Amino acid sequence: MATAPELLTPDMARAAKAFRLGTGVPCFYIDARGRRILPCSEANSSEAFCLNCVSLRNGECERVSLYGRYQAERFGGRYIYFCPSGLTYCVSPVFSDTCDVSALFAGPLLMVDPDEFLLEDLFHPGIGEESSIDGMKKRIPDLPVIPTDRVSALSDLIYLMADSISKNGLRQYDHQRDLLESNAAISSSIHALKELERNGNVPQYPLDKERELLTKISMGDKSGAQRILNDILGYVYFSTGSDFDIIKARSQELVVMLSRGAMEGGADIQEIFGLNHHYLSDIRNLKSVDELSVWLSNILARFTDCVFNLSEIRHKDVIFQAITYIRRHYTQHISLDDVAKHVHLNASYLSRVFKEEMQTNFVSYVNNLRVEIGKKLLLDSSVPLLEVAGMVGFDEQSYFTKVFKKITGITPGKFRESRGLSIPHQTS
Repeated sequence: MATAPELLTPDMARAAKAFRLGTGVPCFYIDARGRRILPCSEANSSEAFCLNCVSLRNGECERVSLYGRYQAERFGGRYIYFCPSGLTYCVSPVFSDTCDVSALFAGPLLMVDPDEFLLEDLFHPGIGEESSIDGMKKRIPDLPVIPTDRVSALSDLIYLMADSISKNGLRQYDHQRDLLESNAAISSSIHALKELERNGNVPQYPLDKERELLTKISMGDKSGAQRILNDILGYVYFSTGSDFDIIKARSQELVVMLSRGAMEGGADIQEIFGLNHHYLSDIRNLKSVDELSVWLSNILARFTDCVFNLSEIRHKDVIFQAITYIRRHYTQHISLDDVAKHVHLNASYLSRVFKEEMQTNFVSYVNNLRVEIGKKLLLDSSVPLLEVAGMVGFDEQSYFTKVFKKITGITPGKFRESRGLSIPHQTS
């Protein structure tokens, strides 16, 4: 993890420090590999909490940071997300030709007051020593709690800072670099095809290259896929006589093929369809073969990124949003469809992901949450027994009793009588 301030320009370090002092929220950068670059030599309690999370998560936080950075680029330069430990971050990409910096972050922060049951979900056994996790839980009250509207404002500030920092030309620098690399590879492919033609061999469309390209993308092999794409583009440019309209039509077919490879590799179908629509709508704005080559390379890189390391991170972000929604609405009638709509997924897909991540199904999770909160209410003698069911989201007292007994082994009435001291067993 990079911590030296000299990795940042003076303006970048000053911007992060001003944000931190002005808002009370930590601010840091990451490099192109997701490694953190702190603008200050000493971390405050919030940053220390985050750094402890990083050490426990064994590289997962770096992948999450890159995911956030990619999403920010996808959604117009800003993104708010939850990390695997349930903390909130704002992120915007940074383009600098003087430093190895990839994105600017604000966080960690909380958008709601922490409650003990949510912490149990986030810091489960297996992610670190119990003593380390207990120590982190004690630091939760030190984290800034920022309401939703202010988090949105913080995201805007980070975006404006990143935009200001990025006005030193890396977008153009990167464009020129990618263009030179792509042109060199494609020119080499065209030269090889011309040599075949001179020797009396008629070059055939490389169908085998298409199949190999699909395999490379589905395996997440970005560099291998790029090499094959360059070979295919070489044939397209060679065979069309540089007719740009035909080249654009063939390129649209290639985009569909790239998306198919990503989906075969396990990328989320809805996300790929969304990116597909976005990219295909851009093609009419391309004016040259050079622009088109870089455009296709960027699409390939993004689709390949969606295959493995980002898909699992996305699930953690979605699951935390789902859990937060459930905990805010458990007193109401909530269904899987309600939560799926909130996180913008179809219900069957959310159901599968929820069970994989939480090791329990949606209904069981909601019932367990309601029972745990019901236990606290039952220990408060001022709350009438018959009102507890409605207070935790059950429409009928009899169904609450049935669920409560299934999970705890005793009825709500017996639980109150014994003050919670005679629970024979628990099931999920």
